Amino acid sequence: MSIFRLDQVKKIALYAVLALLPIVSCDLQAQEPSTGPSHPLPMLSEGRPVDWWFAFKFNATTFPSCGTAARSCPFGGTPEAYRIFSQQFIYASSADGTLHKGNDCLGDDLSDPVAATFAQAYNGSYFYAIWNDQFYGDPAIKGCGDSCGAPWGHSKGMLVWDTGGDGFVLQVTTPSWPGAGSSQHPRLTDGNTLGCVKDNDVQVSQHFFSIRLTRSDVLKVLHALQNASVVTDPNNPQIVHNGGPAEIQEEVKNLGKRVSSKEVLDETLSTGVELISKPSGLNVPPWQLVSSVLHGVSLRTATWWTRPAIPSTTSTTSIDCWSDTLEKPGSVQIATSGIWDSTVIGLTGGPGGNFNHAKIGVSISGADEMAIFGDMNQQGALSGNCKSSQNGRGGLFYVVRNKDLAHGVLKLMQGNTAPTTILPATVKK
Repeated sequence: MSIFRLDQVKKIALYAVLALLPIVSCDLQAQEPSTGPSHPLPMLSEGRPVDWWFAFKFNATTFPSCGTAARSCPFGGTPEAYRIFSQQFIYASSADGTLHKGNDCLGDDLSDPVAATFAQAYNGSYFYAIWNDQFYGDPAIKGCGDSCGAPWGHSKGMLVWDTGGDGFVLQVTTPSWPGAGSSQHPRLTDGNTLGCVKDNDVQVSQHFFSIRLTRSDVLKVLHALQNASVVTDPNNPQIVHNGGPAEIQEEVKNLGKRVSSKEVLDETLSTGVELISKPSGLNVPPWQLVSSVLHGVSLRTATWWTRPAIPSTTSTTSIDCWSDTLEKPGSVQIATSGIWDSTVIGLTGGPGGNFNHAKIGVSISGADEMAIFGDMNQQGALSGNCKSSQNGRGGLFYVVRNKDLAHGVLKLMQGNTAPTTILPATVKK
């Protein structure tokens, strides 16, 4: 064979190899596993991070069970045989502020925001802190029975961060969930998945809110939690796994203490979300406080509204349980019913299926259109015993300035409004 012909054969072979390389490369890329985000983030579903999301779980009377979805318990427990329950939900996020109906069972599948977000901590190796004034004994909190009353904060949630200090906070309103932050330290006597715990905390409406945090945001949230006297135990690995930056570790160690602060903390997080922390020592009605911090904007709210119930108020309502350090609040309406998909929803507190344990609000005056997600019920007093109920407890509020979200929350709360004078038969015990 001549040298010329040999070169031709080599060229043909080389071209054949080069032609195959894109195919091989594509196959290798397709087989390469996705590493996902480098730090924990709020997730709409597995692999879909957002800056924040909000979910509202319906009550058992209006949108019962899970629709057509089947329940599961990926974080511990077995589906409980509740008499009635609901895990149907609506949600919105920083990617789309409009409220949409979910298609699965909230909290038990990685296709929903609660499960997808919580799974990062429970199945991962991140640091975390969980607080809840209603752990119901698992874990046990020194000095408390099934729950911790005033002056402990009325607050529930989870903070998750990585070695660099970035992470997310998850605000919940569900008693007895979550009760463990990692599969390495599971609950000893109960499940740890929505719908899989002994307490039926999926009977009435609840809300959930999660937001992305930078290292400095995590420190702000920790200060807010300390100021609100949240219930936790930094020495129990079931609910606190401390680590990461030294300054974060030091702040985590200060959680789980009742503080005597009377100072409202008001911070803006890196996403633009405003964080308000009410201390237990500031004995004022909680949602009037929020209105005051927001410079007198009027609000419409829906909470676990029952005795001792604070009535709807106007900008001229006399409030003796107040502080000279605070601005005058605007009006605060109490929504007693709402609507979704032509179905009327109960928005007060009480025994039964058609009640609400979410703590949501929306601005109804001013230039800013705000949705507000809080820890606290509109229970307490305008005068008299100023330490009554929620007046004497602490909690957090997240204020999101998003037009579509604010419109959706306001529409959800369209319905009846509590009067400005409470009559004996107005609310249930």
